Amino acid sequence: MLTIHRVRAVEDVSAEDADAVVVDGARIAAIGPYEQLAAEYGARARVREWDGVLTPGRHEPDAAAYLEAAYHPDPREAAELGTEPLTGAALTALAMTDTRWGASARRGLQRLLSTGTTSLTGPFTHPSVRTAVSRSGLRETPVPLAPGAPADFAVFATSGACLVTVLGGRLVYRRRG
Repeated sequence: MLTIHRVRAVEDVSAEDADAVVVDGARIAAIGPYEQLAAEYGARARVREWDGVLTPGRHEPDAAAYLEAAYHPDPREAAELGTEPLTGAALTALAMTDTRWGASARRGLQRLLSTGTTSLTGPFTHPSVRTAVSRSGLRETPVPLAPGAPADFAVFATSGACLVTVLGGRLVYRRRG
C-alpha cells in the first residue's frame, strides 16, 4: 500500500522544499514537495499528516548496555519498582529469568522506538535480549532517506518529542495525545 507522509519538512535530503515522503510497502518510493507527490501518487495513496520534521531515525550506539545491563519494569510493577530502568544493585536484587530478560528487552525496545530510534549497535549476548532485538525490526546500521531505501524514519515535533517512528514502512510507534 502507498502512503504519503506529509510533514513540515524532510531533513537530510537533496530534494528542495521536500515536505513529503511516499512509502510503497517497506521502501521509500519518492521524496519531494507534497503537491507534486500528491499529484503523482495521491489517487492511490493514503495520506498521513504529521506536525513535525521527518528525519532519518536515531542510531543507538549503547543499545547493548541499555538492554542487557538494565531492567525495564513492567507498568504493573511501577508501585514497587518505579518506572525507570533499574541498574546496579537494584538489578542484582531482582530474580532475572530468561523470560523476565526478554520482557524487559521488549519494553526497553519500545522506549527506544519512542525516541525515534531505527537502528542500534550490539552485540547482544543474552539470548532473550538477542531474540527481542531480532524480532523488533531495528537495524544494525542507519539507512539514508532516499528513494529505494528501506522506509525507516522518525518524525519529531518542534519540541524535540518523537511523534512517530516507522520501520520498514510500518508505524511502530505513535505518540499518544
